[in-house]
Order: sequence, then C-alpha cells, then structure tokens
Amino acid sequence: MPASCHVDTFVLDNLPPAAEQPDFINLDRLGYPEQLNAAAELVDRHVAEGRGERLAIRAPGVRWTYAELARTIDRMANVLTGELGLVPGGRVLLRSANNPTLVALYMAVIKAGGIVVATMPLLRARELVQILDKAEIGLALCDAALVDEMGKAANAAARPVRIVTWEGLAGGDLGALMAGASGRFEAVASCADDPCLLGFTSGTTGLPKATVHYHRDLLVICDCYARDVLRADADDVFIGSPPLAFTFGLGGLVLFPFRIGASTVLLERAGPPDLAAAIGEYGATVCFTAPTAYRAMLAKIDENDLSSLKKCVSAGETLPRPTFDAWLEATGLKLMDGIGATEMLHIFIAAPQEAIRPGATGKPVPGYEARIVDAAGRPQPAGTAGRLAVRGPIGCRYLADRRQAVYVENGWNITGDTYVEDEDGYFWFQARNDDMIVSAGYNIAGPEVEAALLAHPLVLEVGVVGAPDPERGRIVKAFIVLTNPSAAGPDLARELQDHVKRELAPYKYPRSVVFVDALPKTGSGKLQRFALRQQAEAEAEDATQGVNA
Repeated sequence: MPASCHVDTFVLDNLPPAAEQPDFINLDRLGYPEQLNAAAELVDRHVAEGRGERLAIRAPGVRWTYAELARTIDRMANVLTGELGLVPGGRVLLRSANNPTLVALYMAVIKAGGIVVATMPLLRARELVQILDKAEIGLALCDAALVDEMGKAANAAARPVRIVTWEGLAGGDLGALMAGASGRFEAVASCADDPCLLGFTSGTTGLPKATVHYHRDLLVICDCYARDVLRADADDVFIGSPPLAFTFGLGGLVLFPFRIGASTVLLERAGPPDLAAAIGEYGATVCFTAPTAYRAMLAKIDENDLSSLKKCVSAGETLPRPTFDAWLEATGLKLMDGIGATEMLHIFIAAPQEAIRPGATGKPVPGYEARIVDAAGRPQPAGTAGRLAVRGPIGCRYLADRRQAVYVENGWNITGDTYVEDEDGYFWFQARNDDMIVSAGYNIAGPEVEAALLAHPLVLEVGVVGAPDPERGRIVKAFIVLTNPSAAGPDLARELQDHVKRELAPYKYPRSVVFVDALPKTGSGKLQRFALRQQAEAEAEDATQGVNA
C-alpha cells in the first residue's frame, strides 16, 4: 500500500483501533486503485475525457460547466495551499448555505489533500466551538452572511482559528486571494483510504461525534446506491433541500450528479415552496428531500409544475404511508424511501422504483448486508423486531470517541433503529432506540435541548422527548418544572423557546412546552424519558381524536 499523503496526521492518529472498526466488505468488487483523489475523479475526469462543457452547477444567476468548475477549484486549491497554509490532512471548516462557492471549496479542500468539515448554516457559536475543538480546526471559510456566529465561535475556541469570508461567487476576502491564483493545480496524490471528510452527527448526550470518511467512500455511495438503486443518468438534473453538511445532501446534490457528469441545482433557500417552484424553473428530474417537504409541496401542487420529475428520494425521517400514497396519486411517482446514517455516509437500505414495497424501507443496497439482532447481537428470525445491524464497503469510524464501541459490535454497525425483516427480505422501520428526535429530517438530541433549557434561571428540571406531529413527523416537546411555578404561562413558554433558539440551532427549539409539577423518575432519581414519551403519545392521540370528533 502507498503511504498516506497526510502531513498533518491528527485524524489518522485518532482513528478507532482496528479491533473496534467494522468489517468492510465488497470493496474488491468496486475496483478502486490504491491511489485516488475523489475530487479529481468527480470533476477533473469529465474535463479530461472531453465532457468539460457539460453543465455541472446551476443556481440563481449561475451556470457553471465542469471546465469552469474545475478552474475555480484549482484557483481555490492554490489559495488554500499557498496563502492559507493548508497541508494534506489539515481540517478546514466550511460554513455556508448551499451555493456554487461552497461546492467548489468542498472539492478544492479534497483535491488539496485536506479534510472537509462542513457545518449547517443554522448552527450557533456554542455548537461551532464543539466542532472546532473536537477536530482541532485552525482554518474556517465562511460566507460573509454567516460570519457573526463564526467569529464568536473562533474567539471561544481552544486554538486560534483563521476565518476567511466570501460573498457571492467567491467575492470578498476569498475573492481577493483568488485574484492572482493560478487556474491549474495538480491533485494531491492521496490514497483511497486517506480521510477527506469529517461528518459531524448529533450524540444523544449532546456532544457531537465526528465520523471519518475516506476518498474512496465518496465514490462507494455513488457506485452502490446511486448506480444500482437510484439509476440516474448524465442528462438528469438533481435538486433538493438538505444542507450539504448533511451527508444526505452531499450525496444527492453533489457526489451523485458529479459521478455521472449530470448537473445539480443549488438553492440557498430550499423550503417546500422554494423547492417546488425551482423544480419547474430548472426542469429538475431527481429530487432529494424529507417526507415533511413532500407533504408540504402537495398542499400547493396545483401552483407548481412538477412534471419534469422522474425520481424522488425520501430520507432523513420515516416516510409515512399516507405521504407515499398522496404523492403517488398526485404525481404518478413512487417516493424512493431509504435509510442512511452519517456514520455510513449515505443510504444503505432502499429499493429501486420497480421494487418498492409501500411502507417498507427496502432491501440492503447491493454491496451491503443487513440483519436484525437482539440485545446480545444474535441474529433474529424474520418477523421479529430487533436492532438493525449493517455492514458494507463503508462503516463507522468515530474520531477519538468511546462511543465507537457502542455503534460497532462484532464488525456490524448498529444504527440505533428497531426494524423487522419480512420473509422476502424487506426491512420495515419500527422506532428509534435512543433519545434522538427526528423532526422534519433533522436529528435533534433531547439531552442537548434539556441542557440549553436548564441554563435559564427559571428552569429547575426538564425532560425533552419527541411528540407525534402530522406535519413534521415529530416535534421537540419539553416538560418543565419551574423554580417559581407561578411564572408558568404562554409568555414564559415563548421566552424559553427564544432562549433555546439563541443557544442552539433554531430548528432544535421545543415547539411544545408543558409546565409540570414534577417529572417521572426511577427510584435512583433518573429521569424516565419513556414515561414522558408515553404521555406525549397519549396527548397527541387525544388531540387527534378531538379534531376528528
């Protein structure tokens, strides 16, 4: 094996021990060379093979061909390795909404041998500090519109952080640095198993986990799920709403189209109304978003032209059967459900359009294996609910994290989901196994919201759980014991919601606040979240029956 290209070996030095890593299977059939740079494979290959004039990126006022994208990437890579001092293995934080500059920077960092750490625009300074410190990041590239929280985070970080901002198509500070940079950059001779991406995922303790992914991993999801299940082609136009900091969005909006020389549409504003309008405007054919957005688009489907769509991928939260049926009736298209994880980079159970079984997530993607296991890791027979275990060419590698031993058992990745496998090999989702709340496609750790609420002087105790919601799947619901019970009321509920929005990304705030005299606890004083979940379920059911009465 060739030696790693990394000069900065922080990530390599903090990979899990070999004994704690999952089994990696079916890599040989993918045939990747030992030396591989994912950015060169995803972009430069099209230019070298005569497809440079094909459209790569579309956005409001922007049309970049692969050749134009390649030149922009090379100029950025020269700035990164020159003025900004990036060496192979160095981590670079990217902070922006989905736009062409973000994608070019993503590829430039990888082409230069660096490691991308993309972050959601909604994150606050408190959350960004955790990422900066966990990954020991010294360089952040930030859209000027989002620099306030980034600056606060840099000031609070354990190490010095240089912030470089940009405006629009690489204007501002970054644009000035790029002005004199060469448009030619030779891709760093990275290894297929050199890390190039740290994907941060919420932990149920609120402490972020960094998942390490290699150059080859970026191609694996293209050559397994995208090739064998999605089956798009070079004439397709990809569109969607997930931020590129979500690996669901990275795959669906960048890696999958770039792998086959197709084009992608990038939207900074991608709420359901914006997404529905853009599908018609750009003639998009492949859409990636959460069930919540598909439900919302149905409400105004007569106002938008969705006739160009050919494939619609749903992930990030459970796909309810009524949403599947309504979308099929309105568009004639079957929503392509799938389950993925940041730890596994993208979808590992799904079904191609012709093999979809409504209500089921699907079967293991070619190259992957899945099974249901009990608490001791023993395989369970068909029809028995249990923990979902998966393995394939990609698996979980946490950066310096004791939770590695929880996610990986006996070589299998334990996703944290309860599933049932039927006699035909289809997998059916039952529930999450932990305190993670999945709301409108976002993963929200209940204990993290609890910690934010406890920082308010009027909150004595709090329990946060997910509650059923017809629009968002689930919402964050907070049961709160006050230091002064007489202060309870709608005004304080709004104050506490605003408090959480200031402390955490706004999507994490409790949409329902209930003031209670006491919380259910065990004999040892431990909060019984399961009892709060049962209460939330019962209250939601009562509310539904009241509406239907």
